[in-house]
Amino acid sequence: MKISYYPGCTLKTKARNLEDSALACLKALDIEFEELPRWNCCGAVYSLADDDLIHLIAPVRDLIRAKERGADTVLTLCSMCYNTLARANKLMAEDEEKRGTINQFMDEEPDYFGDLKVVHFLDFLRDDYGWDKVKEKVKVPLTGLKAAPYYGCTLTRPKEVAVDRPDKPTILHDFLDALGATTVDFPSTIECCGTYQVLGNPEVALKRSQGILSDATLHGAEALALACPLCDFNLGRRQDQMLEKFEGATEVPIFYFTQLLAVALGVAPDDCRLDLNRPSALSLLKDKQFITV
Repeated sequence: MKISYYPGCTLKTKARNLEDSALACLKALDIEFEELPRWNCCGAVYSLADDDLIHLIAPVRDLIRAKERGADTVLTLCSMCYNTLARANKLMAEDEEKRGTINQFMDEEPDYFGDLKVVHFLDFLRDDYGWDKVKEKVKVPLTGLKAAPYYGCTLTRPKEVAVDRPDKPTILHDFLDALGATTVDFPSTIECCGTYQVLGNPEVALKRSQGILSDATLHGAEALALACPLCDFNLGRRQDQMLEKFEGATEVPIFYFTQLLAVALGVAPDDCRLDLNRPSALSLLKDKQFITV
C-alpha cells in the first residue's frame, strides 16, 4: 500500500499540534507515507448545492495529485478535509455525468475516476493497522485518564462516507480503549460544536460549546479527545470566554486524538506539541505522570 498524506491548510497554521503529533505517531507505528506534493486547499466544506461542480475542482485536483504519485490511498487527519475529499471521491466514482463535466473542465489534468481510497487516520488505524497492533505499540498506557470521545459532525455524517455509525459511533471509544484510557460516554458526543456559527453568531456557538463541555464533565470526563480543528477552536480556544460568561463553567482539557496516541506511544513530549494546547492539557498529563517535562 502506498499512502499519500494530505495535510490541508489548518494543519500548517493553527493546528500544528494535530499534524506534528500525528506525523510522530506514523513514524512510531512504522507506517510509510508521503506528503502529497502540490496539494491545495480542499475547499474546507462540501457544497450542498447539487449543481455546484466548480466547488469540487479543488478536492478532485488533490486526488489527481495523489494518483499521479502512484498512491492507492489518501490519508487525512482533519475530519473536515476527510469529509470533503471522501465525498468528492465518491461522486467521481459514481456519477458518470458529473465526473465527465469535471474532467472536461480540468482539461489540463489527467482524467480521474474516483479510484483512490480516502481514509481518516482513525479508520486507517482500525481497518488497516488494527487496534491489537496499536495496543502492542503502547509504551505509556493512559490508565486512569477519563477521556470523553467527541466526534462532532464531519466524521460521522453523511452516512455514505462516515467512518462509523452516525447514530452511535464507537471508533474513538475503541481508540481510547486501545490506549488504556477510561472512555467516558456522554450524550453530546455527536452533537455539533457550533461550527462556523462562531463567525455569524458567536454567542450561539459559545453556548452550544459550553453545553457539550458541561455534559462531558457531568458524566465524569476529565478531558475531551477530538479530531477537528474547528471543534478544537470552539471547545478549546474559547474556554476563557465560557469561564467568564457561564456560571459553573469549569476548565476542560482538550486533546487531538493524535496527541493522546503520541503520549501513549512514548513520543518525545516536544513532538506531542502540547505547548499549543491550553495549559490544562499538559498539567493533566503531568499530574497523571504520563509525561515528565
